[in-house]
Amino acid sequence: MTGLTPVILASTGSPAATHQGAWWMALIPFLPLLSCVLCGLVACVRPIRSTKLPAWITVVSLGVSFALMLATYGQQREGWASGASVTTAWEWIHLSWGHEPGQTLIANFGFYMDGLSGLWMLFVTGLGTLIALYASEYMAHDKGLGYCRFFAAFSLFVFSMACLVMGDNLILLYLGWEGVGLCSYLLIGYFYKKPSAVAAAKKAFIMNRIGDLGLALGVMLTFFHFGTVQYAELFPLVQPHIDSLKAGRVEDIPLLVQAIPVLLMIGAFGKSAQLPLYVWLPDAMEGPTPVSALIHAATMVTAGVYLIARTMPLFLVSEWALPVVAWVGALTALLAATIGMAQFDIKRIMAYSTVSQLGYMFAGLAFLSSTGAAFHVFTHAFFKATLFLCCGAVMHGFAGQLDLRRLSGVMFMRGWLIVGVAMLVGCLNLSGFPFTAGFFSKDMILAEAFVTPGYQLLGWILILTAGLTAYYTFRVFFRVFVGPRLFEPGDEVHADDDHGHADHAHDGHAPAGDGHSAEPPTPQPHDADHSFHPHPPGWAINTVLALLAVLSLAAAGAYFIEQDRHGWVGSMVHDSTAAQVSIGEGEHAVHAAAFRHDLTHEEHAHATLLGMNPHDVMYFVSAIVGVIGILIAAALHGPKGIGGLMIGSRTEAARSRADELLPRLGPIPRWAQHKWFVDEFYEFLIRRPLYVASCIFHLIDALLVDGLVNLFGWLPRRMGKSARRAQSGVLHQYAGQMAGGLVIVLFIVLLLTA
Repeated sequence: MTGLTPVILASTGSPAATHQGAWWMALIPFLPLLSCVLCGLVACVRPIRSTKLPAWITVVSLGVSFALMLATYGQQREGWASGASVTTAWEWIHLSWGHEPGQTLIANFGFYMDGLSGLWMLFVTGLGTLIALYASEYMAHDKGLGYCRFFAAFSLFVFSMACLVMGDNLILLYLGWEGVGLCSYLLIGYFYKKPSAVAAAKKAFIMNRIGDLGLALGVMLTFFHFGTVQYAELFPLVQPHIDSLKAGRVEDIPLLVQAIPVLLMIGAFGKSAQLPLYVWLPDAMEGPTPVSALIHAATMVTAGVYLIARTMPLFLVSEWALPVVAWVGALTALLAATIGMAQFDIKRIMAYSTVSQLGYMFAGLAFLSSTGAAFHVFTHAFFKATLFLCCGAVMHGFAGQLDLRRLSGVMFMRGWLIVGVAMLVGCLNLSGFPFTAGFFSKDMILAEAFVTPGYQLLGWILILTAGLTAYYTFRVFFRVFVGPRLFEPGDEVHADDDHGHADHAHDGHAPAGDGHSAEPPTPQPHDADHSFHPHPPGWAINTVLALLAVLSLAAAGAYFIEQDRHGWVGSMVHDSTAAQVSIGEGEHAVHAAAFRHDLTHEEHAHATLLGMNPHDVMYFVSAIVGVIGILIAAALHGPKGIGGLMIGSRTEAARSRADELLPRLGPIPRWAQHKWFVDEFYEFLIRRPLYVASCIFHLIDALLVDGLVNLFGWLPRRMGKSARRAQSGVLHQYAGQMAGGLVIVLFIVLLLTA
């Protein structure tokens, strides 16, 4: 790596200081790329391809990247207050077609590090290391070429994510954006012999391409209007439009500038699975569970949140972008929560939970609570990775079983205590139980909904969603991890294998039944089937789950650090382009959203919830709502006598008190179990019409376009074939033909002259 030139950029975009150091920042993304190459080389060497070497290469490379990220944070953290540090590895794109402004496109392979990208890269590399360690055991059944392929794609994903987050220009961000989409396709479709996995991978790829088109157009329009795609030059050029907003001259902001964030928003909706492009994420659970934990819980799906936070100055000057983000985020959160309540596959429940929590993050950005959104990204990364990996451990040990009606009391089976405790920690965080990390991060968003004028209705929607989240989260915990010890192995069990290990993938699951059956199955007691014994997780899985559980709890401490900046995450966000922009100064400051609603400073300052300051009362409101959701789950799904309170009633895995209530709700439970028929609606409204149109155009192309071309090709061939018989090479035949031709000519002449 040569030619590294670290520079400190001031907030105005001009170089403020140049210092030597931080050259290792360029190694953070390139070490995972090196790991990808090495995993490919291991696959070419037969004696070592069946070892765990690819896993250890990946773990070490990501661990070193995390260590370098910590070093970067320690050395440069103070400098981020005055500007971002940029390290250019090499000149990448440099095109010029004139000397006028906007006639030169520069996009170097450079890395931009401020509080926002530093926050993201800390948990991307840290969680990547832990999940790679987990995967070393989880994917051990596939050692060989598949093992090498998995960790090569895993490493390539981390490289792409690092380019997305650390890139110092929109072109490099787009490269990483497409890279994580490619890796998502490769990893979701890892079990390429399984039709459902292949279909899920194609679905994810196509849905993401729809969003990526919006992002590509947004990047092009940005360069067209501002003449640059480099952050250091772009954001100062946006400042005059923000000044116009502050002065009340919204009409001075060009329409093109307001259209840019709308296009970027479409890309964010696709990558982060928001309405209407969310349907790919639940199907992505066909991939291995470590993929679900890394890509679809902690990193890739938060790329849309990162994009909006990074380009927040552009979003502020658009009259349409942030309101659309707010409504889409809130409605996505509610819709996904209602679907998650009715599912039986515990991994899919967590997938819909991810979609719902991403809705919270988008709503937080729209409420101009970048700190709340980033803090929820941070806490969600830890506790949702914990939840996914716990589900994966259950799947790994019970031969692919994921149906909550076929498992019970797992926490109290021998060797499963760590998994059960980690699952409890993750569920408490996701439910927003008081004093957990999820409680504090979610509250920041909920309170801001009532502070930001015009969004009180969305605030109540999100509070309702928080109650639903607590319910379906503990529905899983009470059904699977506590209660009578009963289980039924999944479809991967082999009668002659005491561990229930299939030679094929653990995640190529298809729970018995369709998951929508009104008649629950009857699982066997734990000692009824002597041919199968659950396989407890080994040291790698248990170590990772224990560490993640501790980190999920410790993340709450970030809320109390640097309270004057709304916690440690708030201090990181403050030193970035995602910092909240307000209209006015001091105690009379008003959000841009309040300004657009033509509200006075006094109206904004006196925003209340139940007659009190939303930020003060939200602690109690969300705590009560979350506890109520947990108690309802305990009453409907908890085992009999749970906690000595005698509020539960379940005595078997398959049936609970909730089954008695379903008939009273009419068709609603069935609709929710079928995901509100959104996929069927897309099939009817979009896919089938496009299929019919493609068939029609195929016929037009085959019969008309190709038919004309083929006709003009066929006529000369046919004429030549007919004339070929006259060229036999026999002289007397030529003489006879000449005589015959002469007779015909004379006959025609006689006719014409008669």
